[in-house]
Formats: sequence, C-alpha cells, structure tokens
Amino acid sequence: MSERLIAIGDIHGCRLALERLIEAINPQPSDTVVTLGDYIDRGPDSRGVIDVLIELANHTQLVGILGNHEEMMLEVLNHGGAHHAWLRHGGVETLESYGFDGDLDFLPEPHKEFLDSLGDFYAHGEFFFTHAAYDPEATFEEQEIEMLRWYSLTNGIPSKHISGKTAVVGHTANRDGEILHAGHLICLDTYCYGGGWLTAMEMNTQKIWQADRQGRLNEQFA
Repeated sequence: MSERLIAIGDIHGCRLALERLIEAINPQPSDTVVTLGDYIDRGPDSRGVIDVLIELANHTQLVGILGNHEEMMLEVLNHGGAHHAWLRHGGVETLESYGFDGDLDFLPEPHKEFLDSLGDFYAHGEFFFTHAAYDPEATFEEQEIEMLRWYSLTNGIPSKHISGKTAVVGHTANRDGEILHAGHLICLDTYCYGGGWLTAMEMNTQKIWQADRQGRLNEQFA
C-alpha cells in the first residue's frame, strides 16, 4: 500500500462522488494523487470540489492538471475573454455554486491559489498524465496546449509517446461509463456528471474505484 500512484478522471462538479472515492481510497502521505483536470462546470458543486481537493492536499501528495474547463473560466476571469463558450459548456452551474452576484472576482483566495498551482502534464515512472492528449513525437516540454488540453480522442488515439511512457488522460467522455484502455493510453473520463462514474485508478496495480454523482460506489470494484 506504500507509495501508490493514483489518477482521478474528470470530476465536473461531482463533489459527492469525489468525497466517496477519497474515502474508499484513503490516500496516505506517501501516495501521489494526480487529478486530470475539469474540476468545474456541468455538475452541481464545482466550488465544493475545489474545497475537497484543497483539503486533500493536506493529507497526500496532490498533483493537479489544468483542464480545458478551468482554462475557459480563467480566460474570462483573468483576461476579459468572451464568456459565451464557457457558460454554454457548464459555466452557469459553476457560477451558481459560488453564489455569483455579478462580481467576477468571486473566487476565494485559496481557490485562486489552487488554480494557479495546476500544471499541463506530469510524468512519474512508467506513466505521464495530461488532460486531453499529446503529440506522440514531441517531448513533454514541446507539447502544444491545444493537444494537451483540447484534443478529442474521437478524432483518433495518438500513437505511443516517444518517451515510451503510458499516457493517462481524461477529457473525452466515455458515455458508457467504461474506461478506455488502449495499451499505451488510458482514458479515465467516465462521464460522472452525465450519469456515469467518477473513476480513480492506482496505476501500478490497475486497481479501480468508481462512484456516481450521488456518492454511491460501484460495487463491481468494492
């Protein structure tokens, strides 16, 4: 049980599912938990999700990846970007979770710090983690943000990365609630907000935990 490497797929405001997974996993200080992005939008409690993740970082080694939904929100809040795309893709639910009253400076300071801490990718052992996908021929430092954060696997699964590491991603929702396992790529977005599961996987043993948006564990993996 020591030094586990655990990835968690797209949460999308599903706080109850996240809390149930954390309870089942019981992360330890020696574990590394990698969250693959898209913490906000669409689900009922984006604010609560970030609160839970901030608290989780006090108990384990948390590595957060920036998702395209966080990118959309931060573009609006920090750079005056157009808000239409964000609101159309779940931003309304996020604003409601924060009790939005018209003031765009609605994020609590700890939430701003959490969002500022998020990275584009993370490599550990035989695995690397990013939100959406990757360019198989580019080093991690040379990756384009469009590939890391926006590319959909419905357009084709990239070939194995030049590093030889296995990719672990989210972003492309598997609406049947199943994990996409292509050998050199694992996609853990199993459509929690839409009636599927929030999925966590311990990468070295491939142990799986899943919970739905009501906080019920998938007994198949219990």
